[in-house]
Amino acid sequence: MKKLTLLLICIASLGLASCKKDTIVQSANNLTIIKYIEPNQWQLSSDGLTYYAVINESRIDPRTFEDDGILTYISRGDNNTYEQLPFVYNVDAYSYVIRQGSIEIDIQSSDNQDTAPIKPTTRTRVKIVLIESAQ
Repeated sequence: MKKLTLLLICIASLGLASCKKDTIVQSANNLTIIKYIEPNQWQLSSDGLTYYAVINESRIDPRTFEDDGILTYISRGDNNTYEQLPFVYNVDAYSYVIRQGSIEIDIQSSDNQDTAPIKPTTRTRVKIVLIESAQ
């Protein structure tokens, strides 16, 4: 009788130990936006040390601005590669500033702040990725 009871306890223990764990992954709502900056849209700051271009984007609303992730990439020249901002290329430092309704791309000299950065002479493709945060 003790053996039968012990056998039933072992079977019950194995049955309970083999419970399945479910992992639920909810997909986030992401949005990729492609914009272009023409060479004539780059403006030189009043101190002459920063080129900047502003990209207006109404989808960066107050909720997106405060709660979500916003990634920015640019494709220089050949448009076959993207580089995530910020980065440094050929003594120029590329960065960005996010505001409600817009993103500003900045180019500054990385080596010597007394020299002007190099202004892009070709169309620049910009990829903006809005990553919705789970609430």
